[in-house]
Amino acid sequence: MHRTLKHIVPSEKATLQIDAENKLQFIVDITASKSEIKREVERLFETPVRTVRTMITFKGEKKAIVELEQEEKAKEIGTSLGIL
Repeated sequence: MHRTLKHIVPSEKATLQIDAENKLQFIVDITASKSEIKREVERLFETPVRTVRTMITFKGEKKAIVELEQEEKAKEIGTSLGIL
């Protein structure tokens, strides 16, 4: 995808968040800040971001959960990326 965003998380829990909460999950660069992640998602998918939460997974990867402003936009992006 890009230096900041490595790839989208295609898990069952991630797809449930897309449907229920309008959120996307990405594995991101370990040094990426929340503001960098927000800017990159807004630039790539041309949609405003409401919030970004980050965590380090048990594998040592950084995961970002991105909530989008526009309703149903996460579903549209998930479908275009082939995870729904």
